[in-house]
Amino acid sequence: MELKEKINKYFSNMALYKKAANTLFLNLSLPNFIRDYFIRKYSNQDGTYDIDLISEKVKQLIPNKETWPLILDNIIINNNSSTFLAKIKVLINLKEAYVSFAMPDLDINFDQTIVSNNAWQKIKEENMTLDNDFWGIITINSVIYNNQRKINLTNFKAFKPYKVDLNYFVKARENFTLDEWMSLVLGAMDYNSNSFESELNKITMISRLIPFVSKRINIIELAPKGTGKSYVFSRLSKYSWLNSGGIMTRAKLFYDMRYHTIGLIGCYDVVSLDEIKTIKFNDIAEMQGALKGYLESGEFVVGNKKTTSSCSMVFLGNIKQENMDTTKNMVQDVSILFNDSALLDRIHGFIRGWDIPRMSEAMKVNDLSINSEYFSEILHLLRDDSCYEKLVDELLEDVDGDTRDITAIKRLSASYLKLLFPHYRKLEDVDIKLFKKYCLDNAIKMRQDIKNQLCILDEEYLKIKMPIFKIKGEENDECD
Repeated sequence: MELKEKINKYFSNMALYKKAANTLFLNLSLPNFIRDYFIRKYSNQDGTYDIDLISEKVKQLIPNKETWPLILDNIIINNNSSTFLAKIKVLINLKEAYVSFAMPDLDINFDQTIVSNNAWQKIKEENMTLDNDFWGIITINSVIYNNQRKINLTNFKAFKPYKVDLNYFVKARENFTLDEWMSLVLGAMDYNSNSFESELNKITMISRLIPFVSKRINIIELAPKGTGKSYVFSRLSKYSWLNSGGIMTRAKLFYDMRYHTIGLIGCYDVVSLDEIKTIKFNDIAEMQGALKGYLESGEFVVGNKKTTSSCSMVFLGNIKQENMDTTKNMVQDVSILFNDSALLDRIHGFIRGWDIPRMSEAMKVNDLSINSEYFSEILHLLRDDSCYEKLVDELLEDVDGDTRDITAIKRLSASYLKLLFPHYRKLEDVDIKLFKKYCLDNAIKMRQDIKNQLCILDEEYLKIKMPIFKIKGEENDECD
């Protein structure tokens, strides 16, 4: 059975034909999970679709700045209500004791709005995070509140068009070869597996998903321009946030004492700092201290406010061809943050982005694949499944060595299990050779690259040797 037939058989309700040229959605700056919803809803059985029809449906269901005045006219002048799909965020107004919402894409701020009790109850039922952007089908009208006209959110339904069963996904993996599964995962990421020249290229690309499936795992990736770093971390999942350049403050990242609002760390599964060489920090020492505390324990303290988060952090930077060598000093020149070796030590693994080919049209998926919304929900659910960490502990013999090295390698190994072998849930499921080659060895390489940089930055790390792991029952098969 070919891969396409298997996808149709085991993921028929979650599959769609992804076309390489979806310029409509790129122009609208819609995330992948919204794009896939419209394509699947309005496609024919053979995967073809009328782009003009979809364009019209998008305009009807998602207002933009040009069509927004018509909605205002409808709710204010005609005294009607309007229902549409939108990205919103909510805020509790402590001073005046009411809930408001914002629609960033339409330049509607909290001061202009109010949330009804009915809508607020539904938002809470969906466990939507305060101050986090989220998509939903909303109904609005116009009301007078405290002698001011406001846009009133009267109803809310979270945008969750697919039922997600993690157990089914895990079980379905048994029907795919490893190569087929990597192709399926890459397709879900919008990439054409056949365009990758080597298995190393594929594994490296899939490694970008590690922070999506594991809580509080921290990654740095250096890569040439044009390898798709920003695309994966900004468009794949609604649970991810990408910050590119500009100024980054402790208030924005952790907690804003002025407005009593949680920062990015508390709102997403993954926060990525892109173009880290160009990011400016108001107080570099303060940011290094805050990051060290968070990367170590998941806690951060701002003033008298102490909070925890499970967010994973990713640091992304561009690197020149001549500097693509992990035995050379790469990270110090990329960002002043990494002048502090203690901060770098708290990052679990390094992705060699130069092992990913530069993006080309041939690399865009143009075939049947599982849709991005479903896939992003699976990644999100895998974060809460601890059986893979437990399985790694059961597979590996106790080893002496630096605690951070051992923890990083074990956690990275568990992440690869989730991505490549999610059906390995107990010892008897595991193919030891596959686990060693694709999970443990890759995890060791990712941590070794961090260790190489640490030894260059601080000679104290030369004294700390990498741990040597043994898989139980494999006495003659050491991994170093």
